[in-house]
Amino acid sequence: MKKATELITPEKALTGRQTALPMSNRHFVLGTPISETFPDKYASIIFGLGCFWGSEKLFWSIKGIYTTAVGYAGGYTPNPGYEEVCSGQTGHTEVVLLVYEPATVTLDELLTTFWQEHDPTQGMRQGNDIGTQYRSCIYTNSQEDYDNAILSKEKYQEHLHHSGFPDITTEITINKTFYYAEDYHQQYLGKNPSGYCDLWGTGVDFPMHETDSTNP
Repeated sequence: MKKATELITPEKALTGRQTALPMSNRHFVLGTPISETFPDKYASIIFGLGCFWGSEKLFWSIKGIYTTAVGYAGGYTPNPGYEEVCSGQTGHTEVVLLVYEPATVTLDELLTTFWQEHDPTQGMRQGNDIGTQYRSCIYTNSQEDYDNAILSKEKYQEHLHHSGFPDITTEITINKTFYYAEDYHQQYLGKNPSGYCDLWGTGVDFPMHETDSTNP
Protein backbone atom coordinates (compact mmCIF):
# COMPACT_ATOMS: atom_id res chain seq x y z
CA MET A 1 0.00 0.00 0.00
CA LYS A 2 2.74 2.48 0.94
CA LYS A 3 4.60 1.82 -2.31
CA ALA A 4 1.42 2.33 -4.37
CA THR A 5 0.86 5.76 -2.84
CA GLU A 6 4.42 7.09 -3.14
CA LEU A 7 5.30 9.16 -6.20
CA ILE A 8 8.21 7.81 -8.20
CA THR A 9 11.26 10.01 -8.80
CA PRO A 10 12.14 11.16 -12.35
CA GLU A 11 15.28 9.03 -12.55
CA LYS A 12 13.33 5.86 -11.73
CA ALA A 13 10.40 6.48 -14.07
CA LEU A 14 9.78 4.35 -17.15
CA THR A 15 11.33 5.63 -20.37
CA GLY A 16 8.10 5.56 -22.37
CA ARG A 17 8.02 6.07 -26.14
CA GLN A 18 8.54 8.81 -28.70
CA THR A 19 5.25 8.43 -30.58
CA ALA A 20 1.73 8.92 -29.30
CA LEU A 21 -0.59 5.96 -28.84
CA PRO A 22 -2.94 5.32 -31.81
CA MET A 23 -6.33 6.95 -31.34
CA SER A 24 -9.43 8.00 -33.22
CA ASN A 25 -9.82 11.78 -33.48
CA ARG A 26 -13.59 11.81 -33.11
CA HIS A 27 -15.51 12.19 -29.85
CA PHE A 28 -17.86 9.22 -29.55
CA VAL A 29 -20.59 11.28 -27.85
CA LEU A 30 -20.14 14.85 -29.12
CA GLY A 31 -18.83 14.08 -32.61
CA THR A 32 -16.13 16.76 -32.30
CA PRO A 33 -12.37 16.31 -32.79
CA ILE A 34 -10.51 15.51 -29.58
CA SER A 35 -6.99 16.28 -30.79
CA GLU A 36 -6.21 19.31 -32.91
CA THR A 37 -5.24 22.97 -32.70
CA PHE A 38 -8.51 24.30 -31.37
CA PRO A 39 -9.86 27.73 -32.46
CA ASP A 40 -8.96 30.73 -30.30
CA LYS A 41 -12.52 31.10 -28.99
CA TYR A 42 -12.00 27.93 -26.94
CA ALA A 43 -10.02 27.52 -23.73
CA SER A 44 -8.76 24.33 -22.12
CA ILE A 45 -7.93 22.92 -18.71
CA ILE A 46 -6.95 19.51 -17.32
CA PHE A 47 -8.67 17.96 -14.30
CA GLY A 48 -7.87 14.79 -12.36
CA LEU A 49 -10.71 13.43 -10.20
CA GLY A 50 -9.79 9.77 -9.90
CA CYS A 51 -10.84 7.22 -12.54
CA PHE A 52 -10.96 9.14 -15.81
CA TRP A 53 -13.95 7.25 -17.25
CA GLY A 54 -16.45 8.84 -14.88
CA SER A 55 -14.58 12.15 -14.85
CA GLU A 56 -14.95 12.54 -18.59
CA LYS A 57 -18.66 11.63 -18.59
CA LEU A 58 -19.25 14.20 -15.85
CA PHE A 59 -18.10 17.04 -18.10
CA TRP A 60 -19.07 16.14 -21.67
CA SER A 61 -22.76 16.88 -21.03
CA ILE A 62 -22.13 20.43 -19.77
CA LYS A 63 -23.30 23.14 -22.18
CA GLY A 64 -20.29 24.99 -23.54
CA ILE A 65 -17.96 21.98 -23.56
CA TYR A 66 -16.62 21.60 -27.09
CA THR A 67 -14.79 18.34 -26.56
CA THR A 68 -13.23 16.10 -23.91
CA ALA A 69 -10.50 13.47 -23.88
CA VAL A 70 -8.93 11.23 -21.27
CA GLY A 71 -5.23 10.84 -20.78
CA TYR A 72 -2.26 10.96 -18.47
CA ALA A 73 -0.40 13.96 -17.02
CA GLY A 74 1.68 15.16 -14.11
CA GLY A 75 4.45 12.58 -14.41
CA TYR A 76 7.64 11.92 -16.31
CA THR A 77 7.11 9.11 -18.85
CA PRO A 78 6.32 10.27 -22.42
CA ASN A 79 3.33 8.65 -24.16
CA PRO A 80 2.68 6.02 -21.46
CA GLY A 81 0.24 3.13 -21.74
CA TYR A 82 -2.51 2.40 -19.23
CA GLU A 83 -0.73 -0.54 -17.61
CA GLU A 84 2.41 1.55 -17.23
CA VAL A 85 0.50 4.35 -15.51
CA CYS A 86 -1.26 1.86 -13.21
CA SER A 87 2.11 0.42 -12.23
CA GLY A 88 2.97 3.69 -10.51
CA GLN A 89 6.21 3.86 -12.47
CA THR A 90 5.38 6.92 -14.61
CA GLY A 91 4.36 9.54 -12.05
CA HIS A 92 1.25 10.33 -14.10
CA THR A 93 -2.31 10.61 -12.85
CA GLU A 94 -5.48 9.85 -14.83
CA VAL A 95 -6.92 13.10 -16.17
CA VAL A 96 -9.56 14.56 -18.46
CA LEU A 97 -8.84 17.35 -20.94
CA LEU A 98 -11.66 19.87 -21.29
CA VAL A 99 -11.94 22.20 -24.27
CA TYR A 100 -14.69 24.72 -23.64
CA GLU A 101 -16.19 28.00 -24.81
CA PRO A 102 -15.80 30.60 -22.02
CA ALA A 103 -18.65 32.65 -23.48
CA THR A 104 -21.00 29.78 -22.61
CA VAL A 105 -19.46 28.09 -19.56
CA THR A 106 -16.97 29.82 -17.27
CA LEU A 107 -13.91 28.40 -15.60
CA ASP A 108 -15.54 29.12 -12.22
CA GLU A 109 -18.48 26.90 -13.19
CA LEU A 110 -16.15 24.10 -14.25
CA LEU A 111 -14.16 24.44 -11.03
CA THR A 112 -17.40 24.22 -9.05
CA THR A 113 -18.20 20.91 -10.72
CA PHE A 114 -14.63 19.70 -10.17
CA TRP A 115 -14.63 20.39 -6.42
CA GLN A 116 -18.13 19.08 -5.73
CA GLU A 117 -17.99 15.83 -7.70
CA HIS A 118 -15.04 14.13 -5.99
CA ASP A 119 -13.27 14.12 -2.63
CA PRO A 120 -10.15 16.30 -3.01
CA THR A 121 -8.86 15.43 0.47
CA GLN A 122 -7.93 11.77 -0.11
CA GLY A 123 -4.36 12.07 -1.33
CA MET A 124 -3.24 9.20 -3.56
CA ARG A 125 -6.66 7.62 -3.89
CA GLN A 126 -10.29 8.21 -4.75
CA GLY A 127 -12.67 5.92 -2.91
CA ASN A 128 -11.70 2.30 -3.49
CA ASP A 129 -9.22 3.27 -6.22
CA ILE A 130 -5.81 3.50 -4.58
CA GLY A 131 -2.57 4.68 -6.18
CA THR A 132 -0.72 7.76 -7.40
CA GLN A 133 -2.66 7.56 -10.70
CA TYR A 134 -5.86 8.53 -8.86
CA ARG A 135 -4.64 11.72 -7.19
CA SER A 136 -6.62 14.92 -7.57
CA CYS A 137 -5.15 17.65 -9.78
CA ILE A 138 -5.77 20.81 -11.76
CA TYR A 139 -3.32 21.62 -14.56
CA THR A 140 -3.83 25.03 -16.16
CA ASN A 141 -2.44 26.69 -19.28
CA SER A 142 -2.08 30.21 -17.89
CA GLN A 143 -1.14 32.10 -14.76
CA GLU A 144 -4.63 33.62 -14.62
CA ASP A 145 -6.31 30.21 -14.60
CA TYR A 146 -3.79 28.99 -12.03
CA ASP A 147 -4.57 31.94 -9.75
CA ASN A 148 -8.31 31.31 -10.10
CA ALA A 149 -7.84 27.63 -9.31
CA ILE A 150 -5.85 28.46 -6.17
CA LEU A 151 -8.52 30.93 -5.02
CA SER A 152 -11.24 28.33 -5.58
CA LYS A 153 -9.25 25.80 -3.55
CA GLU A 154 -8.89 28.25 -0.66
CA LYS A 155 -12.61 29.01 -0.75
CA TYR A 156 -13.62 25.35 -0.79
CA GLN A 157 -11.05 24.43 1.87
CA GLU A 158 -12.74 26.74 4.36
CA HIS A 159 -16.09 25.06 3.82
CA LEU A 160 -14.61 21.57 3.97
CA HIS A 161 -12.96 22.37 7.31
CA HIS A 162 -16.27 23.59 8.68
CA SER A 163 -17.77 20.24 7.66
CA GLY A 164 -15.02 18.21 9.35
CA PHE A 165 -12.91 17.31 6.33
CA PRO A 166 -9.09 17.46 6.36
CA ASP A 167 -6.87 19.55 4.07
CA ILE A 168 -7.30 19.45 0.30
CA THR A 169 -4.51 17.47 -1.36
CA THR A 170 -5.24 18.56 -4.95
CA GLU A 171 -2.12 19.31 -6.97
CA ILE A 172 -2.45 22.62 -8.87
CA THR A 173 0.20 23.70 -11.37
CA ILE A 174 0.77 25.19 -14.83
CA ASN A 175 1.72 23.72 -18.21
CA LYS A 176 1.79 19.98 -17.65
CA THR A 177 2.01 17.88 -20.81
CA PHE A 178 -1.15 15.92 -21.61
CA TYR A 179 -0.73 12.47 -23.18
CA TYR A 180 -3.83 10.96 -24.80
CA ALA A 181 -4.90 7.59 -23.44
CA GLU A 182 -5.60 4.57 -25.61
CA ASP A 183 -8.61 4.77 -27.94
CA TYR A 184 -10.70 2.30 -25.94
CA HIS A 185 -10.53 4.60 -22.90
CA GLN A 186 -11.85 7.62 -24.81
CA GLN A 187 -15.52 8.26 -23.90
CA TYR A 188 -15.55 4.79 -22.31
CA LEU A 189 -18.86 5.25 -20.48
CA GLY A 190 -20.46 6.48 -23.69
CA LYS A 191 -19.44 3.25 -25.39
CA ASN A 192 -20.12 1.13 -22.28
CA PRO A 193 -22.99 2.78 -20.35
CA SER A 194 -22.94 0.16 -17.57
CA GLY A 195 -19.19 0.49 -17.03
CA TYR A 196 -17.49 1.05 -13.68
CA CYS A 197 -17.33 4.56 -12.20
CA ASP A 198 -16.16 5.23 -8.63
CA LEU A 199 -16.75 8.99 -8.47
CA TRP A 200 -18.25 10.49 -5.31
CA GLY A 201 -18.27 13.99 -3.88
CA THR A 202 -18.00 15.07 -0.25
CA GLY A 203 -21.57 16.35 -0.11
CA VAL A 204 -20.23 19.83 0.67
CA ASP A 205 -21.41 22.46 -1.83
CA PHE A 206 -18.89 24.79 -3.38
CA PRO A 207 -19.72 28.38 -2.27
CA MET A 208 -19.85 29.79 -5.79
CA HIS A 209 -22.52 32.39 -5.12
CA GLU A 210 -21.54 33.61 -1.67
CA THR A 211 -22.49 37.21 -0.95
CA ASP A 212 -20.93 39.79 1.33
CA SER A 213 -22.36 39.15 4.82
CA THR A 214 -22.38 42.91 5.49
CA ASN A 215 -25.04 43.44 2.84
CA PRO A 216 -28.74 42.82 3.61
